[in-house]
Amino acid sequence: MHGLVDGSLVVAGRRSWLADSWGIALDGGLAAAIDEAEGAGSTAVVVVIDGRARAVVAVGDTLRATSRDGVARLVARGLTPVLLTGDNDGAAARVAAAVGIERVIAGVLPGGKLDAVRALQRDGHVVAMVGDGVNDAAALAGADLGIALGGGTDAAIEASDITLVRDDLRLVADSLALSQRTLRVIRSNLFWAFAYNVAALPIAILGLLNPVVSGLAMALSSLIVVGNSLRLRRA
Repeated sequence: MHGLVDGSLVVAGRRSWLADSWGIALDGGLAAAIDEAEGAGSTAVVVVIDGRARAVVAVGDTLRATSRDGVARLVARGLTPVLLTGDNDGAAARVAAAVGIERVIAGVLPGGKLDAVRALQRDGHVVAMVGDGVNDAAALAGADLGIALGGGTDAAIEASDITLVRDDLRLVADSLALSQRTLRVIRSNLFWAFAYNVAALPIAILGLLNPVVSGLAMALSSLIVVGNSLRLRRA
């Protein structure tokens, strides 16, 4: 980002962006500060005032208490979690180790996140993407299943297929489990509906089924479908 502050041009961003877009080089002291911050697992942001690099701000993510359990639930379901982030390798490795993720793709721009999703799809994987930021929107839309956190940006929520009400990674596994149970209920409902019609229609055509009994049987089949669906309330 960049802007005017009290008449001075202030620019803040990663080292590579400052070098490529602004032609700003760092002195040895600031370069060493960046290496130290990234080595400690933080993201280094360089602050430039009037064309001169003046400071390095080290920022880091605070893990939610539920994140490790959320990842463990996904692994227990047979899924392979991948950490996909624009942060540097050191910061990404620190977070991945803390939550139990082995595969890390770090230092990617928003377009790179979409490329990573498509690469996994080309390898034959079904990909679900979980994100909450503007820079996640393209990957959320390109994944087979996009899951946005409820506290995320409007762009992420609009691009996703599922929006979690709470920012709790454990709900990702819960939503997948609920979806699978719902699909099983739909299939069982369809089976019993078709079985009922296959059995009852020939009898009715032959005139062997009293209309009153037919009406009661139809009502009973509807009650069975509704009752079977209501089992999802226990999910």
